[in-house]
Order: sequence, then structure tokens, then C-alpha cells
Amino acid sequence: MARGPLSLSLLPWVFVLCAAPLPTWAYEGAVRHDEPADAGIHVPVLTRAPELLHFVDAVYPEEAKALQLDASVKMAITIGADGSVTDVQVLEPAGHGFDEAAVAAVKQFQFSPAEVDGVPAPVQIEYVYNFRFTLPPDAGTPETDGGVAVDAGVPTSTLTGQLIARGSRHRVQAALVRCGDDPDAAEALSDEDGRFTLVTSAGGCDVKVAANGFQLFQTHEELPPNGTLEVRYFLMPEVVGYQTVVRGQREKKEVVRRTLERQELQKVPGTFGDPVRVIQNFPGVARMPFGLGQLIVRGAAPDDTKTMFDGVEIPLLFHLGGGPSVVNAEFLDRVDFYPGGFGSRYGRAIGGIVDVATRKGASDTWHGSVKVDLLDTSVFLEAPVVDGVSAAVAARRSYVDALLPFVLPEDPEGGTLLVLPRYWDYQVRVDFGAKRGEDLVPGRPQNRFYVMAFGSDDTLQVVATGGGRNRDVSLDVETLFHRMKGDWTWRFGKMTSVFAPYAGYDKAGLAFGEADLDLDRYNLGAREDFELDLDEHLVMRAGFDLQFQHLVAHGEVPVVSGFQVRGWPGAEPKTEMEDFERTFNAFDGAGYLEADLKFGPFSITPGIRASQSRIHGQYRHMEEPRLFVRFQPTDRFALKASAGLYTQPPDAATLEPAPLGSPFLVHEKAFQTSLGFEQRFTDAIHLDVTGYYNRRYDLIVSPGPIEVHPDGSREEFQYANEGLGRAYGLEVLLRHDITERFFGWIAYTLNRSEARRAGSPRDYVLTSFDQTHILTAVGSYRLPWGFEVGARFRYVTGSPTTPLVHEYDQYSAETNRFRVARGEPNSVRQPPFHQLDLRIDKNWLFESWTLDTYVDVQNVYNAQNVEATYTDYRGRVEYEVPGIPILPVIGVKGTF
Repeated sequence: MARGPLSLSLLPWVFVLCAAPLPTWAYEGAVRHDEPADAGIHVPVLTRAPELLHFVDAVYPEEAKALQLDASVKMAITIGADGSVTDVQVLEPAGHGFDEAAVAAVKQFQFSPAEVDGVPAPVQIEYVYNFRFTLPPDAGTPETDGGVAVDAGVPTSTLTGQLIARGSRHRVQAALVRCGDDPDAAEALSDEDGRFTLVTSAGGCDVKVAANGFQLFQTHEELPPNGTLEVRYFLMPEVVGYQTVVRGQREKKEVVRRTLERQELQKVPGTFGDPVRVIQNFPGVARMPFGLGQLIVRGAAPDDTKTMFDGVEIPLLFHLGGGPSVVNAEFLDRVDFYPGGFGSRYGRAIGGIVDVATRKGASDTWHGSVKVDLLDTSVFLEAPVVDGVSAAVAARRSYVDALLPFVLPEDPEGGTLLVLPRYWDYQVRVDFGAKRGEDLVPGRPQNRFYVMAFGSDDTLQVVATGGGRNRDVSLDVETLFHRMKGDWTWRFGKMTSVFAPYAGYDKAGLAFGEADLDLDRYNLGAREDFELDLDEHLVMRAGFDLQFQHLVAHGEVPVVSGFQVRGWPGAEPKTEMEDFERTFNAFDGAGYLEADLKFGPFSITPGIRASQSRIHGQYRHMEEPRLFVRFQPTDRFALKASAGLYTQPPDAATLEPAPLGSPFLVHEKAFQTSLGFEQRFTDAIHLDVTGYYNRRYDLIVSPGPIEVHPDGSREEFQYANEGLGRAYGLEVLLRHDITERFFGWIAYTLNRSEARRAGSPRDYVLTSFDQTHILTAVGSYRLPWGFEVGARFRYVTGSPTTPLVHEYDQYSAETNRFRVARGEPNSVRQPPFHQLDLRIDKNWLFESWTLDTYVDVQNVYNAQNVEATYTDYRGRVEYEVPGIPILPVIGVKGTF
């Protein structure tokens, strides 16, 4: 039983390539068309920090005034989604009435709303309220000028400047700048651009700068009489390493949504600093051979999991040949990974969903990075353009194709095996929005816009020549895509609307022997997501998702039944070729509705998604009900469950008339269920355990039925909805969140993936995507002096394969090739996979930029893992294809 097709749907005509001699691969790839993670506990990402808009002076305590005392009260302030202060807790009491006075004043503060994952949300920050005692003017003290104490007859001076975070050049706001320790010393607060101005007596000034999250800055300045001294101070962050800024958590509804944040994404060993590759280290995700970028999620075929970029579907998430993701690490805001049971907002997938989100460009000043290693070079730049407009741009180009031939193993009999990938990608984003704080005017809607263009191009060449192969093999694959997307976010009160139109172009090419096949796809679409937060018990969400595709397939392939010039056995036959060009249109429109119902510790999310499709002139309609239930009796423990129907439409090309397709195909379907629990042991350590059972049916398999007409003619269809599948297992994730020095996790998956054909006497058998045991351990530790070390270990059960059973040669004169005799399908396994990867980073923090060097070593002890097998042309001997040997990648990255 074969499941269909290559990435980007290289059309059902691929089957005609079977007329050409091919090596027999033990690993069954996709023949059909076409969570970083939180273990159920979301690690939110602060996309917009709160800003103090309204300050209230505290009433100076009478007791402290009588004693002429100063004080600093450190507090934890909880800021609501509307920017108001909802709770204040004193962390470091000062006594003498200072604590009560500070709390009373802070409760009257007004902030701009913080945004978590782009949505207004409550957060908690640390704040220091400073009390400085000064005697009234009539007490014989020096006269004051603008509230700043100065000695009578002593000339004044002005100290003005800007506060900048050392190493990153971010502006430091709300920092306290003082001149000396005297109670009547001059002081000032920095604004949103980090600028400050204070007036004090001329002469020596012991400057002290205190800011949350930064070490105390001290220096001495000589201030000129009746003059101005302008300075720039670079403040050292308290922790140059892992930090979690947001303590609040976004509401959950999915049973498993795993989210990684930027600091965590770039430090996982074995990923070369690539953010999205981290997904491959979490429960529910099996290994692809050779480290290829396709995702096998809960035993489903790679094409059953869809990848999104800022909510827009893209044909691939990783560059071919095991390369990095198509997203520059600096451009990324977060990665949401749903291994199953995702909400009604997503569709057209019966596996999982990966949604990569980019971030807005900097609004304070220019920032950027340059990364160079042995695989590729990337550049990132972000900056404000004009007031209310910011931009970010990234680009990357590889040269791994020039280096891989030096590390790939040679054939023991003198042959060569070359895997030569080459890729580039780019992202450009321009944001438009109001000035800071202007979107807080009561009764006025908030509007934000951005326009984004992104794309990627991959070329992968595989060449096998000489040695014991008996036949040279050459394969060329190209995948290219471009997208242009707009995004308009509108908020008014408790309503939020996000409208996102997009357009794009995809190109896929395959050249094998004499055959050459290309597919051009033109995409138009739009999304609308609307949310209404009625009260604490009810949140409603609704929207639509429209997609139109125009496909043009063209190329040169062997005729389905043409003349073939026979050669000696094993030699390439000469086949008659034909040119072709076909066009297809496909439209899929879907609407969804879901609600979050909350009653004490219970939350229930019912939802439904309905779609209407017109694919290659045929209509299809589907409804997909889904339900999520969560019971959280305490802050540290929760039970969760889900059930839902998920469907995936057939590709337009598969609906071709026979013999190239089957016009009667319907949606593939999966009924997904899960049950699990979450347990948080400490603020940083938590456990997630989820069991799942997925029943898949109406899967598209090949070959299709044979229809005999009354006149005796036969019509052979290429496909049929006769595939049945089931996957069940257990996912365990023990995770240590980002802290000052450490992050890491242990992930284990127990999975069983089986399939059969409806009406077949054969029972369920293992699929080629079954990997029963998957264990991954990841950890990274921050050492002194800017060093960081990390390790990743993986153990994976070998993939199922069909054994070679060679009793005698089987030669077919009709096809001029030998037949390969095999035993029971997927009845044996390849050897287990195991590998250790290490990463060492060294960080240098300069005044206005940061330098990071790293060594990322894959397969430290050079394990000889078998990734695939193939036979000689007679089917007598099976050859093993090893994975990549020990591979050290040295890189350097500069950030400013």
C-alpha cells in the first residue's frame, strides 16, 4: 500500500517514473501530494512591554519626615490587560510608613497595556519607588530651582544624556539617575528613549543610575558652571543569559500546545542555532532519515502536518537536505507546535500544525546581527523608519554543497555518493502603528498594520556513481516559494479583529534520468479571526479562511504505454518521451466558531469548522466538530482531554480522470482523541503526560480500483479512499523552564502507527513512520565568563522495513528489469538510532554590540547509524546508506 506525494504536490504523474530503473529504498517516503514547546504549559512571549503613562506622587510618611529619612520600596506590580494596577506586593519592606505610602500611590498608576503573544494580557513587573527627603524652603535650606535643590550663590549645571543597554543598544526607560547620596540630591527619570535631564550644582557629581534588570551604574562627572554636560551611559544587564520576563500565562484551550521563546530557541545543541528545528526534539515527533526537515507527527505521514508562517501556509518549513528552517532566528517571535487536537482556527490537516510567528522591528534605534558558520551566512537588520513605522529584514545564503563532499563517506568499492543542497531565504516586514500610548484613548479603536514579504529557494542534487552500485543515479529537486502578506489588527473594547490577505507563488521541480517534471502554483487567500471577550466566563471566537490555487504542471515524462528499446539487463532502457502541460484550479473556503466557557476550575471549548471546496471542477463539503475540556483544581495541577474530527482535501491533480487520477476521491479524515495531565513541581520544573488515539480513514492510497465497462474495456484508476490507519501512544515531557543559568527537558514518546487497506484480508501492519520508542534529553547551562555548554542525546527505535528475500533472480522481459523479491511488509526494523550532540558558546559583551562564537558538534562519538537501504539492480544484495558522521560546525555571530 503506497501513500501519496512529494512536497508541493509533484502530481500523480510521478508514478510514470516507475518505468525508469530506480534503487529500492527501505525507507518508505511520502508518495502522496504534498510545540518552542510547552508540554501543555505555555511559556508566553512579551511582544509589547507596559509603559508608565500616569505617575502619582506618594504622600511622604509623617514618621519618616520627622526623622528626615530616605527609602526605596521594591514591589511586584500586577498590571491588568487594560493597563490598570490590579495588585501590589511589597518585596523589600522599608518600614516607617514608606511601604503603605508607596502601595497607595502605585495603585493609582496607569500603564499602557502589555501584550503577550500580540494580545493585551495581565503581566507582573518589579518596580522600585524612591523616597528622597528635602527640607522646605522656609527651613533655611538652599533655594530650589525647578524642584531641584541648589546652594544659594553656587552656579548650577545641567547633566543630560541617554541610557543604553550594554551589548544590545536598547534604550533603558524608567531608570533613576541621581547625583550623589545626599537626601536632597538631584534626580531624574529616563523617558521611553532612555533620555534624562537633571539640574544640580556645578562641580563634582557622583552619578548613580538604578534601573530594573540592570546592575547599579556609578561614575564621576565634573559639571561645568552654568553649562551642560551631555553623556551616554551603557548599563550592564543583571543577567547576560536566560531570563523569563513574563510571569502571566496566556489562556489555554488545546490539550497540547508547545511554544518556544527566542532565547530558548537558539541554544539547543545539534540544531546549529536554528529555532524551528527544536520542534524535532519534543514528544510526538519522529525522526526523518538524514535529518530531513519533514515532520512525522504521531505516526502520520509528513504531508499530514501543515506548516504556517505568520498564519499563511507554506510548502516547507525546512530547507532540503537537513538544512535550517526557512525563518531567520532573529526574525522569529515564537513557534507554536500542535502535535494534534488543535483548535477550529486550523484545518486542512489530519496530523499536526506548526505556526511560526515573526516579530515587529525595533522602534528605538538600529539593531542587527550577522552570523557566519560552515553551513551558511545570514544577515538581520531592524530599525525605526519614521515615527510610528518600523522595519525588519533578513537574508541567508548557504554554501554547504561545497563542503559536504569532504565529509560524506566513500563507497568501499570506490564509488561516490554526493548529497548537494543549496538554499537561500529572505524575510521583510514593515509595521505601521500609532505612537506609544496613543492607542489608550478611551472610546477610540486601536489599529495596527504590517506588510510582509518572505520566500525561500532550495535545490537538492543527489548523485551516486561507481562502486558496487551497478547503476549511476542522479536526482535533482527544486522547491521555491514567495509570499506577500498584509495584516490589519483592530481592537475596540473587548473586541479584536485580525484580517490577513496574502498572495504567493510556489515552484517545484523534479528531474530523474530522462524525466523532467515542474509544477507552478499561484496562491490567493485571506484569513479573518475575530474574538469577543464577553466576561470572565465566556470568550467567543469566529473567523474564515479562504484559499484559491491555480496550478500549472508541465514537463517531459515517459509515455504511459510507449515503445521501449531493450538493452542488456541492468542497462538503462530507451523510453519514448512526451511533453505535457495541465492546469488545475482549487478553492477551499472554511468558517469556524468556538467558545471558551469557564466555570471555576472547569473550562470547556466546543468548536466547529465547516468547509466548502471546489477542486478541479468538483465540490466537496465537510463539517469538523471539536471539543476541549480542562479541569484545574489548583495552580499546579490540571487534567485535560480533547476529541475532534480533522479532514484534509485531496490535491487537485489526484482528481484527474483515469489513468492519472481518480475523480471520485473525498477528504481524508482523522478522529483524534487525547487525555492527559499537567503537574508543576516548582516555578521552573513541570511535567506533562498525554495519551492519544487517532483513527484515520478514507486515506488516499494507490493503486485504485479497476472498472470494467459493458463493452469489455477496462478503466484503471490511480487512487482510492481505501486506506485505514491508527496511531496511539503516550507522550511525556519533563521540562525545566528558562532560569538564570539553565534550561532543558527530557522527552519520551511511546508510539504505535499502523495501517491497512479496506477490504484486504491483511490485518494492520506497521507503517514506515512507526518509531516505537523516542527518547530525547536536552540541556544547556550558563557558566561564568560568558561560556555556555549544552548537550542533546537521542535514542530512537529503528524504522520498519521490508526484508529482502533473494532465492533466485527474477527478470521481467516486458520491463527489461529484475524484480526485487521481499518478505512481509515492514516485518523487520533497521538498527536503532542513537546520537550525542554538543554545543559550546562563548559570549563577549562590548559597549554597543555582542560577539558570540560557538562550536556545534553533531554525532560526537561518530555513531554509524543506518538511514536507508537500497539493492543492486538484480535485487541480490542490499546496501546500507549511513547517516552523517561526526560533523563539527564552527560559527561566529555578531549582534548590535
